[in-house]
Amino acid sequence: MQKWLKQILTSRVYEAAVETPLDEAPILSRMLNNRVLLKREDLQPVFSFKIRGAHNKIAHLTAEERAKGVITASAGNHAQGVAYSARQMGARAVIVMPVTTPRIKIAAVESFGAEVVLHGDSYSEAADHCSVLVEKTGMVFVHPFDDELVIAGQGTIADELLRQSSGRIDAVFVPVGGGGLIAGMAAYLKTLCPEIKVIGVEPVDSDAMTRSLASGQRERLESVGIFADGVAVREVGEHTFDLCRRFVDEMVLVTTDEICSAIKNIFQDTRSIVEPAGALAVAGLKKYLGGKDLTDQTLVAINSGANMNFERLRYVAERTMSGEGQEALFAVTIPEKPGALRHFCRDIVGECNITEFNYRLAVRDCAHIFVGVGVRNRDERDAFARRLREHGYANEDLTENDLAKTHIRYMVGGRSPEARGEVLYRFWFPERPGALARFLAAMGAEWNISLFHYRTQGGDFGRVLIGLEIPRKDQVKLTEFLDNLGYRYVEETPNPAYKLFL
Repeated sequence: MQKWLKQILTSRVYEAAVETPLDEAPILSRMLNNRVLLKREDLQPVFSFKIRGAHNKIAHLTAEERAKGVITASAGNHAQGVAYSARQMGARAVIVMPVTTPRIKIAAVESFGAEVVLHGDSYSEAADHCSVLVEKTGMVFVHPFDDELVIAGQGTIADELLRQSSGRIDAVFVPVGGGGLIAGMAAYLKTLCPEIKVIGVEPVDSDAMTRSLASGQRERLESVGIFADGVAVREVGEHTFDLCRRFVDEMVLVTTDEICSAIKNIFQDTRSIVEPAGALAVAGLKKYLGGKDLTDQTLVAINSGANMNFERLRYVAERTMSGEGQEALFAVTIPEKPGALRHFCRDIVGECNITEFNYRLAVRDCAHIFVGVGVRNRDERDAFARRLREHGYANEDLTENDLAKTHIRYMVGGRSPEARGEVLYRFWFPERPGALARFLAAMGAEWNISLFHYRTQGGDFGRVLIGLEIPRKDQVKLTEFLDNLGYRYVEETPNPAYKLFL
């Protein structure tokens, strides 16, 4: 490990980055019965830790290499880190970004003097084009995570942690995408203080490192989640995987709702709003403690970035209550007769706080209600379901049903008696000008669209729910058509939320 220690201790990050504070999180600490500290990488000049690795790489280039310029592919924080560092070092910088990149991120990169090349709808397409430009121009490629100097630059966070805490730490929680941050930190911490646990955190739908560590080899994901876009990586790096396999103690997976809850927790303690990837560590810390009887530990979470799209805040706020376990969503069947709704609200819901209530007459014998109630924990949620059953109300717990939370709650309006042979699909498509019109054009006119819901959520990808009237003889033909369409999709026809409300 002497090589890694030397590279970390001799890195040149502080020519561009700053030593960030290690702040107490008093509200989180009281809530979790442990001392929680937040490493504030959201306070870097580009609001992300990525500046450390990017600058360390560029600062170590020879004069001849810098004269060629630097290039990278990124839709987010790494792009800003490279652009900022290149300006500091007087080097030309070219950043290849997907066309779907929000304008605020493009403007941030351009403000540092970098040239932005827009190409493709995804990071992988942008990265492929970046490789072509590297061959054509001879510019130096700055990898976002799988580079020794980049890893060493990120590892300086661990050096700061030990100095700021005098080494009195029980565990460190680190967000994981390609693995550059956790690889550098784990190598440093485990060499000097092997008793400190290093725990990585990934979203459940972007778990490349978790799968790779479990199988003992690098695994490539077919698709990645789009909410925590800062860690949406299909495959981890060779260097990063090797270091994580040797030094990472454990991995924790968290849901979108849990990430949203963590964003709120960080805001309550710091009055800052981190991006979804920036809240991963806190979400993982909470999840980790939820399954263990630990108290009076000193736990550190890395706030890795704060480049949040403002338009995404509405979605975060909506999902936070579910993430905190403070809202339960149910589909409840009640008799369709005078007084039934009043009886349900008065005698069943009672003093519970109603967070959402959707109802529409559908048929004459019964009605389906979409209701949200405030709860304090899982026990109260289960107790409410039990009370419904005891009073003869059939119900379906939709609290964990993503279709219900993303689409159905905005669409409750009853079934259509005209829809025949309807099948339901969810699609994810790149969010760019004209994308929705192009998506609909791609669907063609062969089958009738019987249901449609789209709602912008401030991300790089849009989510669409579509119902199609499909004759039984066309089922195989439809599957072939959807596979060739080029969009990620999943069938939701069996989903109970769809069956109850639409």
